[in-house]
Formats: sequence, structure tokens, C-alpha cells
Amino acid sequence: MSLHPVTDHAFSPLLIGEIRSDRPLIVAAVEEEAARLDDRFPLLVTGMGKVNAAAALALTLSRGERPGEIVNLGTAGALKEGLSGVHEISRVVQHDFDTALLHRISGRVHGAPLTVGAGRGPTLATGDTFVTDSAVRDRLALQADLVDMEGYAVATVAQHLNIPVRLVKFVSDSADEDARTTWPEALDHAAGILAGWVAEHLHAPRTPRRLPRRTRTSAVFTVNPLSAPHAA
Repeated sequence: MSLHPVTDHAFSPLLIGEIRSDRPLIVAAVEEEAARLDDRFPLLVTGMGKVNAAAALALTLSRGERPGEIVNLGTAGALKEGLSGVHEISRVVQHDFDTALLHRISGRVHGAPLTVGAGRGPTLATGDTFVTDSAVRDRLALQADLVDMEGYAVATVAQHLNIPVRLVKFVSDSADEDARTTWPEALDHAAGILAGWVAEHLHAPRTPRRLPRRTRTSAVFTVNPLSAPHAA
């Protein structure tokens, strides 16, 4: 039996505004995380997960001018007690990629930790899992402070293209059993806090610019129906 891919339109990258070398490009997984931003900076919405983030960013940057900087704004789960608010990441790892094992069997280093930003701040663990389990959270806390689903992918693309990158994360949940409800409820508040961080930390030249335009790329990402999420 042949399987036909199921198109998920949420995976279609969305670029709002115009990428320019004198401005940062803001990258977010979902529009809700960037809902409170003004139009000073271009915004790329990639979709959730490492593959979507990497593919959307690489495809977008291959088509025209590159930004002076990439800023990945988003939410993250806290792996340790006492973490709240906004954090600029200093180091990012992949928690679902066994770099040590691959090195032992291949002799090569793949997926090594990345240093980002100014080198200060917490460590972020990125993986294609929305963490909602206390046992998983405690295991990940041995290597990182926060967890998300896109940061490592964005940093990888930026570093390959020699573009400065910053990962800025708002703590939206505790990466435990309550995260299924805590994260959606925190999105609007997170968007306001992240917009405030942008207003304080990012500055654009005072030059005229065209109004933002919303552009979806021609690429369509698909998922196999056997792995597609089922409707509730």
C-alpha cells in the first residue's frame, strides 16, 4: 500500500517584512510568540521543531539579502527550579542527539554543543519533544537549564552562514505534566514580555522603510500520515 504525504499548512514558513543587512531577523516557531512585535524588524515564522526551523531559515536566507543578526525569540520549559522570565542563552545542545555515541562509532563529532550570543546565560537543550514529563525533565536538567524545540537548529544555520545569532527564551512552563495547559495559557503573556525585550535590546537605523509584507515560501513541508498527530 502506498502512503501519500499529508500536507500540514502550519509548516509553511511565513516571512513578514523585508530582510535587510542593517537589521536583525527575528525568528519564531509560531506567530503567537511574536504577536506583540511592531514592524521595525522582519519576522520569520518557521513552524515547530528542528527540521522546520532549519529548513525554513536556510531556505529564506538562500533567496536574498542576509540580516546583520538572527534573533530567535520563543518560549522554553524550565528544567530547574527558580528559573523565570526572559533569558539570553549562552550554550545550546541537542538532547535527542547522541553526539558521544556517534563519535565512538564513527570517529567524528556530530551535533556538538554550540556557544551563542555573548557567552553568558543558561544552557538550552533543544529536541523534537515537547517535554511534559517530570522524569524526562530531571534527566535533561543534568545537561541544561531550559528546553525548547528550535534553538539549536536556528543557531546551526546561523553559524554555518557566519551570521551572529542570539537565542532569547521566555520561561513558559516547568516542562512537567502541567506543561500541556501551562504553555498555551502563557503564550499571550510571553509575547508581550518578548516584545518588551526586543524594544529594549534591538535598535534599527532611523531610515525609511516599506511597510511589512507577508510572504509564504513556495516550499511545502509534508508529514507522513503514520506519524501525523491525530485530531482530538
